[in-house]
Amino acid sequence: MARDIYQAVRDACLWLPEAEEFVSHGSPNFRVRGKTFATYVVNHHGDGRVALWLNAMPGSQETHVRAEPKHFFVPPYVGPRGWLGVILDGGIDWQRIAGLVREGYDKVAPAGLRARTGKTPKVKPAAKALSPAQIDPFKSARALAVLSKLRKVCLKYPESSEGSQFGHPTWLAGKKTFAIARYAGPKLTLCFWVGVDHQSLLTADPRYEIPPYFGHNGWIALDVTRECDWHEVRGLALNSYRHFALKRMLQALEEN
Repeated sequence: MARDIYQAVRDACLWLPEAEEFVSHGSPNFRVRGKTFATYVVNHHGDGRVALWLNAMPGSQETHVRAEPKHFFVPPYVGPRGWLGVILDGGIDWQRIAGLVREGYDKVAPAGLRARTGKTPKVKPAAKALSPAQIDPFKSARALAVLSKLRKVCLKYPESSEGSQFGHPTWLAGKKTFAIARYAGPKLTLCFWVGVDHQSLLTADPRYEIPPYFGHNGWIALDVTRECDWHEVRGLALNSYRHFALKRMLQALEEN
């Protein structure tokens, strides 16, 4: 199997003394004695990037981003603390990436470990790029087919529109979201408001689960990875739309 970007990232990070990998918020992270120095992130909130976020030395972020915006950027959340974003599939040399990883490691590692580091080894470049669907699963054939049908269901309601939240396609009734397409790991799910009381009834069916972050507000997620009952989806979408729609929108719905 061709060597991919993730394998190259692991080689650039795990040769360092006592470096270890762990997963946080779905992304591989690399740390030494509890302090993180690198995070591998793909398509964060729909940004389309294949990137490495590095705990960079003071001044490194400003210097690199200003000089080479094609290769570097200020990452969200950790950017204000000086972290540097490196775009991995834009042609930057992997030996240079390895050097930047080492700088991030040196920033947080104890002096004793830094003294043991030795010469930075050669990192073999990735031979296999990620496909568009691997970067953004909403570009897969299955997701595109589901979104096309869901779009027709949701946009027929009065004053409905399509939007995006954190990289997830959404549909709004006025200004209120009533439907969300969301990947839960490898599973493609469609999310709708059903009310807290109705959640327990639906989760008896293994296709349903309460989504994280917003499920406590009465939302449900339906797994449509392999198949979808569109009659069922139309009922869920209509119920959710009715919950969030304004009176004038409901009146227009009835008139139609």
